Amino acid sequence: MTHGMRTDTYTPHYRGDGGWRDTVGRYALLPLRVFLGVTFIYAGLDKLTDSAFMKEAGPGSIGDMMRAVRDSSAIPALVDLSLKNPVGFGYAIAFGELAVGIGTLLGLLARLAALGGALISLSLWLTVSWASDPYYYGNDLVYLMAWIPLVLAGAPLLSLDAALRSRRRQRAADFR
Repeated sequence: MTHGMRTDTYTPHYRGDGGWRDTVGRYALLPLRVFLGVTFIYAGLDKLTDSAFMKEAGPGSIGDMMRAVRDSSAIPALVDLSLKNPVGFGYAIAFGELAVGIGTLLGLLARLAALGGALISLSLWLTVSWASDPYYYGNDLVYLMAWIPLVLAGAPLLSLDAALRSRRRQRAADFR
């Protein structure tokens, strides 16, 4: 074996030389961020504009949905809490999804928005989709897992967070 010369065929995915792999790596979370942002904005607006959903009872209402899943949820007490004011709970979920979606799409307070998305997905998984059998039929668990990379990484590119961070760095450099 010759010293200083690589003889293996392994090529690391992240080489740090500015090549296409670096570019792809930097933008890897962007499609996920756009998908989750648009989806949560749509979900929030869909709830807010559905006259049947924002009712205590009736076909398609939040109240009937929560009563239907109460006994099959992982945490019935959480469902009971929502049933104290189903319409208020429906609005909280809808506005929460809207805020999470906008924050994620714009990359504004992106980690906090992603944490909000993860918590909404967790609560929906433990209540509404808990009884899905097999478990992978319940979409809320998939959404929960999809939020985790954004909780960890935030929105480092093409985001308001990145623009604000760059502006703070520039101001700090101007004061030196």
